[in-house]
Amino acid sequence: MTKELGWNLDNSYARLPKAFFTDQHPHPVQSPKLVIFNDALAASLGLNGEALKSEDGVEVFAGNRIPEGASPLAQAYAGHQFGYFNMLGDGRAVLLGEQMTPSGDRFDIQLKGPGRTPYSRGGDGRAALGPMLREYIISEAMHGLGIPTTRSLAVVTTGESVIRETALPGAILTRVAASHLRVGTFQYAANWGTTEDLQTLADYTLKRHFPDVEADENRYLSLLQEVVKRQARLISQWQLVGFIHGVMNTDNMTISGETIDYGPCAFMDVYDPATVFSSIDREGRYAYGNQPPIGGWNLARFAESLLSLLHDDQDQAVELAQEAISEFPKLYQHHWLSGMRTKLGLFTEEAEDQSLVEDLLGMMQKHRADYTNTFRALTFDKLEGMELFGTPEFSQWHERWQARLGRQDEPKASSSQLMRDSNPAVIPRNHRVEEALEAANNGDYSVMERLIDVLSRPFAHVPEQDDYCTLPALSNRPYRTFCGT
Repeated sequence: MTKELGWNLDNSYARLPKAFFTDQHPHPVQSPKLVIFNDALAASLGLNGEALKSEDGVEVFAGNRIPEGASPLAQAYAGHQFGYFNMLGDGRAVLLGEQMTPSGDRFDIQLKGPGRTPYSRGGDGRAALGPMLREYIISEAMHGLGIPTTRSLAVVTTGESVIRETALPGAILTRVAASHLRVGTFQYAANWGTTEDLQTLADYTLKRHFPDVEADENRYLSLLQEVVKRQARLISQWQLVGFIHGVMNTDNMTISGETIDYGPCAFMDVYDPATVFSSIDREGRYAYGNQPPIGGWNLARFAESLLSLLHDDQDQAVELAQEAISEFPKLYQHHWLSGMRTKLGLFTEEAEDQSLVEDLLGMMQKHRADYTNTFRALTFDKLEGMELFGTPEFSQWHERWQARLGRQDEPKASSSQLMRDSNPAVIPRNHRVEEALEAANNGDYSVMERLIDVLSRPFAHVPEQDDYCTLPALSNRPYRTFCGT
């Protein structure tokens, strides 16, 4: 049956030292039922989508059946959570194994919500339907936007309730990732493992994610530099679409450069760098405008975990680490400004571009303009319906922008196409996500399915998307998200 379903599993992580994981089978559930399945992702993984929707496939997604070749385990890691260092681990996740695709790529297959593990720390190891569907919606939206992300293969209900503030329907999500190696994995190795353990983990990471630098003279410095590059690009992509992760702890920062953990995440409507949605981020540590410096802070923690590998001399190791980390702000700024240029239809670079962008953002903040819809309006030159567009300062800025466009050789049509390709028509608007989740909790999945379909083509700019561009009704209560544990 495993071959019929398409599973082709390897277990390279299970060959690491035992300190990095605990063998752990999922806990069976009563009556699993498939809620949503990602046919396109399944095909790319070499899986038989139709067969996986059968009872045998659903039993795997529920953790009731272990596919041949799997070696289920819970990973150990640590992490700075809101700045405080803790021993952590997969408290409600089990890695089944690594699917080897027909093209030879390797992807983790992880069940999220299959019961307690040794790292659950008093939790029940289960998950509720709403948060699992939220992760499915947002991760697939991020994929549609072209942002590196873990993805969701399936969600099943368990036929059991989980108790949070109230009884909620239980669910399990199947998550697909380039790997689940985290900054926190290295912090765990550096604090509780041996130097040999740390080196083994680093060598494994290089082989899996950075084979091009595996033979470098100082391959561990190259590892640090490559992770810095990937995170600088990733966080710039978040900023360019107004995505707020919400819980940028070091255990939620992947070495592969993928976005992971869609708990309290949300997309910004009104542009404001201080925007926070997470109910537990009371001080705004992970606010939209703080994401780039927090990314740098997390990378500094990664560098600290590698010091014993960077150089035998502690002082020289610190110097190498600091030099590598110092590149992050420059790389981030380069990617962000390059992305902003494309959002404004600019192919060339000029010294005044940064002030052009910052002046626009400043006006957007002042007039509480919607981030996504402002750039959408500029893309199609439909400058109406927003307070911002009727101000003298915007008129002056618009003249500067048009003059800037006129100083490049590319025709206006090319600039317009660049903007259409860079400015999404739709994002997962918070009120739309909540609407879909409320319907799903009442047994109606059609609202969610339509939303996912629209979000899969964010740059299509077709009339069918118009309803998904509208803002929520005004409310005296700020929108809040929750971790979903």
